[in-house]
Amino acid sequence: MIDACRNRLFALFLCLSPVILKAQQDSAARLDPVIVTVTRDKGQSVLRSPFALSVVHPDSARPGQKHTSIDETLAMVPGLSVTNRNNPSQDPRLSIRGFGSRSAFGVRGVRVLRDGMPLTLADGQTPLDYLSLESVGRVEVMRGAASALYGNASGGVIDLQSASPPFPFAGKITQLLGDSRFARSAVAAAGSGTRGFYQGDAAFSRSDGTRAHSRQRATTGFGRTGVAVAGTNLALTVLVLSNPLAENPGPLTVGEIRLDPAAADALSVRRNARKAAKQIQVGLSATRTLGTGEAQLAVFEGARSLDNPLTFAIVEIGRHTYGASARLLQNVSAIGTRHRLVIGTDLQSQNDLRRNYATCADTVPLKLPTARCPSLASERGIVTLDQRELVSSAGAYISDDIAIGAKLGLTAGVRADDVRFEVQDRLIAGSNPDDSGKRSLAAVSPVVGAVLQIAPSHSVYANVASAFETPTATELGNHPDGSAGINQELNPQRSTTGEMGVKGFFGALLNYDIAAYSARVRDELVPFEIPGSNGRRYFRNAGRTRRRGAEAGGQLNIGLLSFMGAYTFSAFHFDTYRTGALVYDGNAIPGVPRNRWQAAVRANSARGFVVVESEGAGRVFLDDANSGSGPGYVTSNIRTGSSVALWRSRVSVSGGIQNVFDRHYAASIAVNAARGKFFEPASTRTAFVSVSLGSSLIPQ
Repeated sequence: MIDACRNRLFALFLCLSPVILKAQQDSAARLDPVIVTVTRDKGQSVLRSPFALSVVHPDSARPGQKHTSIDETLAMVPGLSVTNRNNPSQDPRLSIRGFGSRSAFGVRGVRVLRDGMPLTLADGQTPLDYLSLESVGRVEVMRGAASALYGNASGGVIDLQSASPPFPFAGKITQLLGDSRFARSAVAAAGSGTRGFYQGDAAFSRSDGTRAHSRQRATTGFGRTGVAVAGTNLALTVLVLSNPLAENPGPLTVGEIRLDPAAADALSVRRNARKAAKQIQVGLSATRTLGTGEAQLAVFEGARSLDNPLTFAIVEIGRHTYGASARLLQNVSAIGTRHRLVIGTDLQSQNDLRRNYATCADTVPLKLPTARCPSLASERGIVTLDQRELVSSAGAYISDDIAIGAKLGLTAGVRADDVRFEVQDRLIAGSNPDDSGKRSLAAVSPVVGAVLQIAPSHSVYANVASAFETPTATELGNHPDGSAGINQELNPQRSTTGEMGVKGFFGALLNYDIAAYSARVRDELVPFEIPGSNGRRYFRNAGRTRRRGAEAGGQLNIGLLSFMGAYTFSAFHFDTYRTGALVYDGNAIPGVPRNRWQAAVRANSARGFVVVESEGAGRVFLDDANSGSGPGYVTSNIRTGSSVALWRSRVSVSGGIQNVFDRHYAASIAVNAARGKFFEPASTRTAFVSVSLGSSLIPQ
């Protein structure tokens, strides 16, 4: 079967090979510099910034995407790992240089934005299930410590930006169908005029999943509109989610995944683990030019409801979030140097009402009421936790980019943050004590850097930066001894990273980005389980760790062929880490492969496109003791599509096969699992087809 598939792919490329004969006159063309805003200034060339920065145009670089998972959107970024758990109730695990790899759900350690509006909460966690990907046209990634600019949970920064609205109007409707009863219906529209713009999309997705107990139903929506009023640019952004069903198949043991990678954890099925969520977030920004600089004010507000039956409890959360930011940028010349001075402040608030119930789903068939499960008619037992969790964060920063002549640039900045946690216990009765409490965690985060433009299209850089990351409210509330309230022993992790790199491009022919870094981390946050916890995750600090790494990425364009690749080397170890009588000094940090790579080839012609992708990773250790490891993997995907004119519109048809050779592997590892449930199986081979009518809203 594998040989037959390889032969078909080879034949496909032979058919497309004439595109290589196209003249390469564009390869020497002079390109405009790539401008980024993730560095929080008005916009700066990647070559003039002393940081590792990546800019991705997902649909134009690798067309035919389904827009269902962020791992597709963020592919081909060196240093960035997105592992799809193949679990609809849990977001993909997203990490940059190891920051975020501890996540059991959602995103940790990496700050995520949508058109500049923060999706990361005040406590540092980021749910991604409400993020619509249909209108994303560009992604900026800051691949390194960024707490000097963004504060808490900024081991890296990702800003997903909407495509520029076309003039005057474009719209599209799309229908996707695939294996496992996958279906996705989407509609999108955008337009612009002389004073404003608008864009929006809505999509309904359903799937039975490639694993047992992994059905999902979800509706997402996104809208953005802007207008210029009296010299001020106003923009309003809205994100919405309705996710009534997302089943949780859970992780498997090595024996279970070898026997059947599509199986679900028996306890997850028995207790009907799943989630249902609703969310809305609205943001408003105002930007105005002031002399040679600009000022910006932004506010946002959000609400989320979550019903989350798990194997160890049923969790209900009602959340409200608020935030505001202000930023002032000025360009100043002094003593023969040019300065881009930025000063700003960020405020965020998070108000969670959390209630936990005993889970009784698998006791109902026994028809035996217990003290924890008094009603046989409900899967919810007694209330075991009822508390309000309040988190507020405040940060102020200042940075200066100094241009010395035409080639040398210096950057310096510092930020001060204060993150406050408060628990108000609402379950106080009889022998149950009042577990209310408060805790404040603060940090000062500096950064310095230098960049030298060694040629008009090439530069070298170096920086020393810091990152500060508090435990989330959930992590502070999970006590291994079963007590409630705020864990006063769990400390934030702090890191200092030294980095150097080289980046540039040769016209339209080639662009490249190479970086190396060394980071020292104190009090690294490490997840673990204890026997009898039924999968519940707890956290502790690991003393000191060291991370050394290197990464390289680039794109080569030859005629109508484009070759893209990214490679990440990660040597992460515990320097000093002891818990009880156990000593883990010198062990590798689990869950992070030493080698990871991605590659893609895109062939374009007037008739359509073909994209072939491949991804591989080395083995990963499963626990802090390095007592076992999960094997590495290599997997491949292929997509193709074409479009034809129809009246004043176009009909586009595309399709693809994921995991072409049907590899059975676990892309995601649940480290330190107590029951041996380390492995979250990746999807087996699946196929899909897409038909759309209308004009593309994203440049191809």
